[in-house]
Amino acid sequence: MLIPLDYYRILGLPIQATAEQLQQAHRDRTLQLPRREYSEVAIVARKQLLDEACAVLSDSEGRKAYDASFLAKTYDRESEAAQEAKHQRSKTSAGPATFLQDAGETAPAESKALEAAPDPHTPSIEIDDNQFVGALLILQELGEYELVQKLGRPYLNNGSIAIAEGRFGDPQLVRPDIVLTVSLACLELGREQWQQGQYENAAKSLEAGQELLLRESLFASVRGEMQADIYKLRPYNILELLSLPEEKVAERRKGLQILREMLQERGGIDGSGDDRSGLGIEDFLRFVQQMRKHLTSSEQQALFEAEAGRPSAVATYLSVYTLLAQGFAARQPSMIRRAKLMLMQLGRRQDVHLEKAVCSLLLGQTEEASRALELSSEKEPLAFIREHSQDSPDLLPGLCLYAEHWLQEEVFPHFRDLANESVSLKDYFADPKVQAYLEALPQDAETANEWVVVQPRAGKQPGRLQPTAGRSPAAIPPQPPTAKQGASTVTLTPVPGDASTAASGAKSQATVAAPSAVAPVSIPIATVPHPAESTSKHRRRQHSGRSGASGNGLKGDFADRARTKAAEITAQVKSMPPNRLALFLVAGVVSLLLLWLILSLLASAMQALSGPLQGEQALVRLEEPPLEIPAVAPTPEPSAAGAVSGEINEVAAKDLVQGWLSAKAAALGPNHAVEELKQVLTEPALSRWQLMAEAQQRNNAHQRYVHKLQVNGVTTNPTNPDRAQVDAQVSEKAEVFDRSQLVSSRNENLRVRYDLIRQEGQWRIMDWQVIK
Repeated sequence: MLIPLDYYRILGLPIQATAEQLQQAHRDRTLQLPRREYSEVAIVARKQLLDEACAVLSDSEGRKAYDASFLAKTYDRESEAAQEAKHQRSKTSAGPATFLQDAGETAPAESKALEAAPDPHTPSIEIDDNQFVGALLILQELGEYELVQKLGRPYLNNGSIAIAEGRFGDPQLVRPDIVLTVSLACLELGREQWQQGQYENAAKSLEAGQELLLRESLFASVRGEMQADIYKLRPYNILELLSLPEEKVAERRKGLQILREMLQERGGIDGSGDDRSGLGIEDFLRFVQQMRKHLTSSEQQALFEAEAGRPSAVATYLSVYTLLAQGFAARQPSMIRRAKLMLMQLGRRQDVHLEKAVCSLLLGQTEEASRALELSSEKEPLAFIREHSQDSPDLLPGLCLYAEHWLQEEVFPHFRDLANESVSLKDYFADPKVQAYLEALPQDAETANEWVVVQPRAGKQPGRLQPTAGRSPAAIPPQPPTAKQGASTVTLTPVPGDASTAASGAKSQATVAAPSAVAPVSIPIATVPHPAESTSKHRRRQHSGRSGASGNGLKGDFADRARTKAAEITAQVKSMPPNRLALFLVAGVVSLLLLWLILSLLASAMQALSGPLQGEQALVRLEEPPLEIPAVAPTPEPSAAGAVSGEINEVAAKDLVQGWLSAKAAALGPNHAVEELKQVLTEPALSRWQLMAEAQQRNNAHQRYVHKLQVNGVTTNPTNPDRAQVDAQVSEKAEVFDRSQLVSSRNENLRVRYDLIRQEGQWRIMDWQVIK
C-alpha cells in the first residue's frame, strides 16, 4: 500500500544531508522510542521503516534514483493541483470537527480507493500492510495530525473489517495501536490549536480524542491527559465563545453554560473549590474581569445576582456595578436603589462609601451622598471631588463630575452593550421617569415595603474583589489584553443648569462637615405604617381616651351622690322618734334595694357606652337558652408549597407563585413561620423577607392575607434556560395587627412580574417587580 511519506522525512533530514548525518539521524530515531502504551508490533513496524529509509539513502546509486523521483514530485507540488491541496489542508486545520466527521464516515471501499490513487504530486512510498501501524506512528511523530486521523479513523469504524481480518497483523494488538495513534493525534492537534488561539477547535479536537478512547475503553491515562487539558482550556474556550457576535446564540449559550459549571465546581467566583483549571482565586478573578467585557448588562445581571446568593462578596460587588449601569442607561432609578441596598450589605466589611455616594446622588438623596463622602477614605477621588467643588458650599458639583467620569470610564466599558454609550447626568435627571421616581422616594431613611427591595441580610463572605483607585474591580487577564493604558484626564467643568444643579434641585443640599470621629451606626429594619394607618390608629386612641375619661367622670358623680344620700338618711334616722323607727327601717331597706337596682342599671349602661356599639343588641330570653356559640379554633396558617421542578410552564409557575403567597402569609402571620420562605424564595428576595418577618415578630405584629392569583404568561430566557419570568395578576387583602389589635387593612390588585431561577433542579423566585 502507498503511504504519503518519503525517506528523508522518516529520518527527519533535508535532501542535502551527508552520509554521516544520515547515520546519526538513524541512530537517534532508533533510540527515541514511542510511548510505552504501544505494542511490540507498532515498535517493530516503525523500526523497519527507519531501517529501510537508511538503507535506500545510504546506497549512492539507490539514492540518486530516489532523489530524481523525489525532486520531480517536489517541483510539481507548486502546480495548480498542489495549491488546491493546500486549500483543502487549511480548511481541515480551521475546522477539525467537520474533517473528523467526514473521516469517520469513510467506508473501507473509499479507503481502498484512496490508497489506489494517491496524490501524484505528493512523495509517497510503498509499504507492506503489516507496516501500516508503524507508518501511522511516524506520521504522528512528524506532526501530521490531520493526516493520521484521515488514514486511521476509517479502519476504526464499525463497517470496517480490515483489522478484524488480520490485514495489518494481530487484531488484538493492531487495533489498540491505531486507536492510540489517532487519539494522540487529537491530543497534540488540540494543543497546537490552543497555542494558535483556536480555543473552540482545540476543545473539539480534545473531545473527539476522548470520545474515541471512551468508546474503545482503552488507555485511561491518555484519556486523563485529555480531560486535564479540557479543564485547563475551559477559561479560554469561554472567552472565545462569549466574544462571538450576539447572533451566535447557541455558541454564546454554550460559553455561559461552561462558565456556570466552573462556578459550581469552584463554589462561586471567590470560592476555594477545585475546577481543575489551574487558576487560583486571584487568577480566576482576573479571568472574570476579562470576561465581563464580552457579556451584556442583562447577562451579567443574571449571572452575578445568582452568584451573590451563595453568598459572595465579589458577586454582590459586581451586581452593584451591573445594576448601576443598567439603571443609569435605562433611566430606571429602582435598579440604582437596589444597588445601594446591596452596598449597605457590603459596607459592613469594606469601604464602599464612595459608591454609596454615587448611588445616593443618582437617587437625588444629596444629604445621604454628602454623609457617605464624609465616611469615605478614598484619597484620590475625594481630592478630585473637593477640587471641583471649591466654589460651592458642598461637594455636590465635584461628586457629579466624578460620578459622570466614573460611569463613563470605569463602569460602562465592562458591558458589551454599553461600552459605546455616553454618560450625561443632566440627561438622566431630565428624564420624566427619573423625576417621577425620585419624587416618590422617601425623603429620609429607606422604608420597608413588601413590594420593593429592602436591605438584604449579610452572610459570611469569603473574599472581596479589590477595587482600583478608579473604583472598578482590578482587570488583570490571564493573557495580556489589548486595553488602553493610563487614566483619562477629566476635563468636565460645571456650568449653570448642569447635572450638579439638577441633582441639587431633586433634594435639599447639605454642606459637608468633617467630623472628628464617626462611629458606625446599626439601623434596625422596622415596618413603617402607612400614614393613613397611623392617623386612623391615632384617632381611635383619642376616641378611646375620651370615652374612658367620660366613663370615669360619670361613675365618680354617682358615687358622690350615693354618699350624700347615705349621710342624709343617717341624719334623719337620728332625729326620728322611736315609734317611727321600725317603719322607717323597712322603708330604708326598700329604698336601698331600689337604689342598688338603679345603680346596677346605670353601671350596665356605662359599660355599654365605654365599649364599641355595633348594630342592635341580641334579644336574650330567660325561658330559652342563649345561642350556642361554637369554640373558635385558631386560624390555621397556610402552608407554603415547595419549589417546583422540571420545565416551567403556566401550571408550574402558578404553583410556585401560589406557594410564595402561602409562605408569605405563614411568615408574616401570628405564628411567624419564617422557615417557610426558604422553600420558594432565593436571594436576593429571601434575605429581605426573612428580615421583614423577624422584625414583625420582634415588634409583636403580624398580618393576615387573602390572595387570588392569575398567571398571565411565562417567558423563558432564550440565552439561559435556568431563568424565567412570570407575569401574574395578584389580588391581595391584608389585615395588619399590632399586639393582636387590628390597626389597618388594605385591598390591592397588582400586576407583578416575578423573576425565577432554577437551582439544583428546583425553580425558585429571585425577585419581582410591580408593573404599573
